[in-house]
Amino acid sequence: MTKLKLTPALIAAGLLFSSLAVPAQAERIPLAAHRAIYELALDPAKNSTRVDTARGKIAFEMTGSACEGYSVSLRQVTELDTGEGKQTTSDLRSTTWEDGEAKSFRFKNQNFVNRELRDDVDGTADKATDGGLSVKLAKPKTPPLRLGGPILLPTEQLTKILDTGEAGEHLLAAKVYDGSPDGKKVYETLSVIGGAIKGQAGDLEEPVRAAALTSIKRYPVTVSYFDPGESSGERTPAYTLTFELYENGVSRALKLDYGNFALKGDLRSVEFLKTAPCKK
Repeated sequence: MTKLKLTPALIAAGLLFSSLAVPAQAERIPLAAHRAIYELALDPAKNSTRVDTARGKIAFEMTGSACEGYSVSLRQVTELDTGEGKQTTSDLRSTTWEDGEAKSFRFKNQNFVNRELRDDVDGTADKATDGGLSVKLAKPKTPPLRLGGPILLPTEQLTKILDTGEAGEHLLAAKVYDGSPDGKKVYETLSVIGGAIKGQAGDLEEPVRAAALTSIKRYPVTVSYFDPGESSGERTPAYTLTFELYENGVSRALKLDYGNFALKGDLRSVEFLKTAPCKK
């Protein structure tokens, strides 16, 4: 398996950049309210262990704006064949709301394995002045948590990646919180953003040939997620996401690398949804 090694020098470079103010974009394209469907299959480019075949789908929907906040729903159903007739079906369901200034966050996450509920998380998070989070969990019921910052929320992370690419920079190191898997975890992330791609190649899938996408730039992005508290030095990601990110927040060419195997996600459809005008 090809593993990204996070060295002390790379950590230092990423953290240095993330501590700097990313130049504000004069008229950044707003994130588009949209619904997208991705078809999942085992990635043949990666040698897989413990998984013989895989298939599934991701249904993703984002609505709202910087004025009213962003609502995101995601469902990922994956069927894995681990050999000798053993099959596992994973059903991840997530609904979140994040206010336009990334100061408040609501989340509900569920994980079913072979139709059995394994994780059920429901909570809220509010950002403190130092960028940390105060978390309250209704499920599982626990005392309030205080997570040290600065921490990015999911849509905030997305916009930071876009701002970083637009500024011509390529590294963004940040702590990220999305409420998974148990409402208590903060991932350390390193995003590597490639140069902007302009125009559309003729061999791209039909959904991205829509007028809303053909005229805007997209960026190749790899986001590596690391478990917190690991020793310094070379580190291996818990998992890695690779995708091409359009300026309006639509993604294509997904790759989800879980270590033992990887899934590729092909965009099958994208539908743009109406949203109220927002001057922010």
